[in-house]
Amino acid sequence: MKGINQKVGSFFLLDKSFIFAPNQCFMIRSYILFVFLSISAFLSAQENVSYTVVKDIPYRTTGDPYGLERCKLDIYYPENGKEFGTVVWFHGGGLSGGSKFIPQELKNCGLAVVAVNYRLLPKCTIKDCIDDAAAAVAWTFKTIEDYGGNQQRIFVSGHSAGGYLTNMVGLDKKWLQAYGVDADSIAALIPFSGHAISHFAYRESLGMKETQPSIDEYAPLYYVRPDAPPLIIVSGDREMEMLGRYEENAYFWRMMKVAGHKETYLYELDGYDHGSMAAPAFHILKNHVRRICNNYSYRTAVPAAVTISMLPLPPTVS
Repeated sequence: MKGINQKVGSFFLLDKSFIFAPNQCFMIRSYILFVFLSISAFLSAQENVSYTVVKDIPYRTTGDPYGLERCKLDIYYPENGKEFGTVVWFHGGGLSGGSKFIPQELKNCGLAVVAVNYRLLPKCTIKDCIDDAAAAVAWTFKTIEDYGGNQQRIFVSGHSAGGYLTNMVGLDKKWLQAYGVDADSIAALIPFSGHAISHFAYRESLGMKETQPSIDEYAPLYYVRPDAPPLIIVSGDREMEMLGRYEENAYFWRMMKVAGHKETYLYELDGYDHGSMAAPAFHILKNHVRRICNNYSYRTAVPAAVTISMLPLPPTVS
């Protein structure tokens, strides 16, 4: 139908000239009521939930002074929660800048967040950056149950450079194996506008131009495989993204499919550039976290003590 086929990530745009039939109007009214009731139920459920932040926890205890200074994380979690999901969050900054933070969009929604600092170029190598990311994920697997979380509900995400690190630790299994963790234990990988080819900072260190693509051992694309965790790729608008970032992720998505992976998703957020795409991408992240956590609860009969804050997707009108 005219006006319904313009899909932006997980959002639908309606053409101004679209005329709704009576049954379609009923669906929209029902959806609006559902959203209202969902918000009301969430606000009521969250009244008794309080959150705690513990800052600057070292996830490495040995190394040089710079490494010990950078290799720290913050954990934000629901105090009275049980079996809750956790998002390990890696900040962006081109692997040469940035600092850990708890995304506002992940606060007060029933999830724990582990926000990670890692060593930065040029004071380290790209291998150190990836190894730090793996060490932080391993810390989460070994520690989250002490805070009330569920080890089988650990998600890894990040924006830009953080998305690249997400891809690397989840697809190249050797990084987490070094810490006694199976990468396939991750509930899902959710990179926001991360590199699928070798990172531009690494390519620049080899004397390559940022416009020269490369796929080698430091490229997530090098490790496409059918048995990886669910992969939810989110990109900004292809005409506004950095240096073909959407297209490399589209190829990443296709090659995961070709390799036989059954749960790879690709979202393009029209109208959002590389920096601004993160805010709406959290909506997609929380939808998939909710879906996966609910499936886990159904399989194991383990109830989630804290509701994940979500707005449902609009209904498709056909």
